Amino acid sequence: MAVVEVKVPDIGDFKDVAVIEVLVKPGDTIKAEQSLITVESDKASMEIPSSHAGGVRELKVALGDTVSEGSVVLLLETQGAAAAPREAPAAVPAAVPAAPASAPVVSAPTPAAGRVEVLVPDIGDFRDVAVIEIFVKPGDAIQVEQSLITVESDKASMEIPSSHAGVVKELKVKLGDKVSQGSPIAVLEGAAGAATAPPAAPVATPAAAEAQPPAVPSAPVPAPMPPHQPAAAKGTLPHASPSVRKFARELGVPLDEVTGSGSKGRITQEDVQRFVKGVMSGATQTEAQKAKAPTQVAAGGALPGLLPWPQVDYAKFGEVERTDLSRIKKISGANLHRNWVMIPHVTNHDDADITELEAFRVQLNKEYDKSGIKVTMLAFLIKASVAALKRFPEFNASLDGDQLVLKKYFHIGFAADTPNGLVVPVIKDADKKGILAISLEMSELAKKAREGKLGPAEMTGGCFSISSLGGIGGRYFTPIINAPEVAIMGVCRSSTEPRWDGKQFTPRLILPLSLSWDHRVIDGAAAARFNAYFVQILADFRRVML
Repeated sequence: MAVVEVKVPDIGDFKDVAVIEVLVKPGDTIKAEQSLITVESDKASMEIPSSHAGGVRELKVALGDTVSEGSVVLLLETQGAAAAPREAPAAVPAAVPAAPASAPVVSAPTPAAGRVEVLVPDIGDFRDVAVIEIFVKPGDAIQVEQSLITVESDKASMEIPSSHAGVVKELKVKLGDKVSQGSPIAVLEGAAGAATAPPAAPVATPAAAEAQPPAVPSAPVPAPMPPHQPAAAKGTLPHASPSVRKFARELGVPLDEVTGSGSKGRITQEDVQRFVKGVMSGATQTEAQKAKAPTQVAAGGALPGLLPWPQVDYAKFGEVERTDLSRIKKISGANLHRNWVMIPHVTNHDDADITELEAFRVQLNKEYDKSGIKVTMLAFLIKASVAALKRFPEFNASLDGDQLVLKKYFHIGFAADTPNGLVVPVIKDADKKGILAISLEMSELAKKAREGKLGPAEMTGGCFSISSLGGIGGRYFTPIINAPEVAIMGVCRSSTEPRWDGKQFTPRLILPLSLSWDHRVIDGAAAARFNAYFVQILADFRRVML
């Protein structure tokens, strides 16, 4: 048994190139010429093959390292003496066509002074290859060797660089066009002083199968990579050009999670930008984000440590009917599940004496009977919430990482029952509105909710929510906090009960309250004080003016 150092072979002019993939691990048994790592420059990616067969003893490189010719990749345990190892195979960019020693000039000045027509250079045996990406547009200022387009055959994809610097006056190709050596790509203006030597040979990224290899004497060509697909499995490169992969790395985008919209599923720069926008808006989650989020219990799944959700053939017990959940229930169900799992809920129950307040409400409705405004108890509860939030500002807050965001505005949400499920319209700036204005706005929002016409702006921005079951019944319940709020007030049906006034029992109208609060932000003493103050306001509504 001998230990051999496997090194990076001659890779041409590439130096200090980044390791972007490690394809083996200690303990793996590998064959000669099997790919070990993938390296990438700003123009090309290539796989580094093994010079020997054997078992991987130790890796000497990691993701993000930079390597050059002669850098040690790994230590390999080989069978028998290694006195005469084979010459290390050269690593080459997959499908890079060999440029002839005396390549012809690849551009020719047009008759117009100061203008140059950039042509497709010698790309080997590739003919009639499709243009799948265009990196520039008229008006762009470009540099020599800057990539202009990407072309792709059934064997390889490659970026075509510019032979001159200048300003793009006109594009001669469009997506889907077929080009060959000598095909015009663009007309550059102000290209005086452009290089007359041929540009660097276009470099290719692997696409499908083996392609025409460069002329490397006595050196076997490494095995070609399989085609890259969007959202490819780990260990394979996503189907994208080196420049797009570099752009994704700079933004921290997991390219194997991006779906390509280009030809054959190729990932473009616009796809990366669209993915970033989706993540920033919350419409898209990366696999890393999903791993940190709680697992949702659904058919066939379970939270870690719990038994799987039971799979039952309900029809064998009797007649059944299946209906789809409404869109509102699907959305709210997922939000409620997240909130219940992630927020440590505690619920305080209390009773409020609303005898005088109810009498005042009835009197108001008599006075405003012809105005079309109907004052409900919920309007008073919203106004009472504002007063309590002003007294206890930690209830008018949201948790943002390790910081508490204290809000200086007072937007109160109320749960509205609709044929398709519950929605929560929000009364904005409730501190600046009176009971009549709140009642009118509530009526309008509730009507829009029933008709399914509420807009997103009318259901966002809430500071505190009220869920009222007053018209239905019940005594107490545990409402689920509407994240990112930190508390919610649940209200049930009021009832007349005997209360001792110090001398005798008298009938009083009692309203049951259930305050759920986030224990990460609020402690028990603060919650008890909030509820007590809320009860005091409802007992004597003049306190809202204090």
